[in-house]
Amino acid sequence: MSKRWKYGSRWTLILLFALFMPAGLTQGISDQPGPVPSGQQGLPSEEEGKYVPPIQVTFVRETGEDLQRMIEQLPGESMADNRWTRLYEEELGIQIRYDWIATGDVYNQKLGVALASGRFPDIVKVNPYQLRQLSNAGWIEDLTEVYRTQASPLTKKILEAEGRGAFDAATIDGKLMAIPESSSSIETAQYLWIRSDWLEKMDLQPPTTMEDVLKISKAFTERDPDGNGKQDTYGMAMTSYLWDPVMGVSGFMAGYGAYPNIWIKDKQGNLTYGGIQPEAREALELLQTLYLNGQIDPEFAYKNGSKEYRLIQDGKIGMLYGEQWTPFMLQTTRDTDPDAEWQAYPLVAESGRGIKVPLRSNTGQYFAVRKGFAYPEVIVKLMNLHLDKNWGEQAEYETYYNDDSRAVWMLSPVTPFPGTKNMDAYSDIRDAQKRGSFSSLENEALAIHKRMVAYDSEGVKSGWGWKQTYGPSGAFSIADAYGKNGQFLYDEYTGGITETMVDRQIILRDLQLEAYMNIILGSPIEEFDQFVDDWYKLGGEEITSEVNAWFRTNGGRDHRPFASSN
Repeated sequence: MSKRWKYGSRWTLILLFALFMPAGLTQGISDQPGPVPSGQQGLPSEEEGKYVPPIQVTFVRETGEDLQRMIEQLPGESMADNRWTRLYEEELGIQIRYDWIATGDVYNQKLGVALASGRFPDIVKVNPYQLRQLSNAGWIEDLTEVYRTQASPLTKKILEAEGRGAFDAATIDGKLMAIPESSSSIETAQYLWIRSDWLEKMDLQPPTTMEDVLKISKAFTERDPDGNGKQDTYGMAMTSYLWDPVMGVSGFMAGYGAYPNIWIKDKQGNLTYGGIQPEAREALELLQTLYLNGQIDPEFAYKNGSKEYRLIQDGKIGMLYGEQWTPFMLQTTRDTDPDAEWQAYPLVAESGRGIKVPLRSNTGQYFAVRKGFAYPEVIVKLMNLHLDKNWGEQAEYETYYNDDSRAVWMLSPVTPFPGTKNMDAYSDIRDAQKRGSFSSLENEALAIHKRMVAYDSEGVKSGWGWKQTYGPSGAFSIADAYGKNGQFLYDEYTGGITETMVDRQIILRDLQLEAYMNIILGSPIEEFDQFVDDWYKLGGEEITSEVNAWFRTNGGRDHRPFASSN
């Protein structure tokens, strides 16, 4: 029997805000109360780049289980008072204050209410749709001159490393209305992570085709790999959000030439959305088969990543798709079962098809400054210091980025980073290994190398994840091969939010996710065809036209950030 599934949007309040807004967006909310200015006790002077007396700057903050768990391991530190907040005050005279802190859906709901009412903090992190709404309302500052005059050379180099796409998305009517928080397309590359001890036990070889992946999934489900005499294991992990970076399905679908989250070129050289292509239909049909055959957790559609991970931790799942940081999540499975061994493998394709590894344009968050805030330059100053302390000439990487395998960079309210930093660290370590000398390693590469050595020579458990990511057969060795083989497939659209996207993109996203999920759970495959028709009718046709108008003007991606070194 077909199960019906409905996706609860993370941005429900923002969506409702957009749906019931008149066509003239600015006019439609001009009568709403504007942002409430925070009181400023005169303008402090700047002495050597430091505000004297210190100024207070308000944010709101999302937290989660991983962040809270880390803070518990840091004596004398909290979200509101930690090494980063102290550094910003000591060096810049900027006191970080949080109006409120919340988790997950609660955070998103509270943020939606704050943005819709115009009552938000001095600096707020928003997605592209929220940015467009705030700009049209006249509630945020123009940061064009702030960025031009205040951003350090290092900041500009890093934020613009993947081209101007992120800045184009933040530029509205010729004005830079927010500072993009840099991210990296390379980091979205997917790998296939498999219990290699199960492969050995089942006398199976690593996969070279999708047919092999299906064979392994079947064996892991039916042949009792955990040896408890019960058929209680599953071939592949999945979560309720199909595009999760770990335990999502984009890596699986790529094996059938389906790229459901990016814009690709069609045979005529125009841009078309990957999520509506016939290859996606084929991949969904195979996922449905896996589900109906019991090779996927029957309750996955109701589980987020944390809940689904409990099955992995309990030794009930043997395979998943995930990004390079996956082994740090898998680490605890080795506490439950010391014999558990995971290995990254490259994505594979069905027989007769070459594999392409899709990369999303990964800058989706922007820092906007409340209209009327007296110090709009603060956001750039915070980014300058964050980048300098982690990757500048006098970097203190093991104090401010990763302290004894703890991701202390997350304590900062702003977290930009060099897009190729992880690949660069891998390359430095690999090259040092070839030379037989690690004396030239520094900062991030040196810290990672020390952790891998501690694992190999002293059995320090935390080093396992680092080796699975940066070691000779780790994830980045595979990314290196992806690059050398020309297998990366970049999202061809890097422009900003088009006019139709403002009101329709979230609707189309949820429409796609609901249709995909229903098919996986057993709905007739013809539901995909109906989804495609609905996608075009509900705004997809207009968005496709707007995307191609941008493409004809800009000529597609302006930069390829990855070049594998020899």
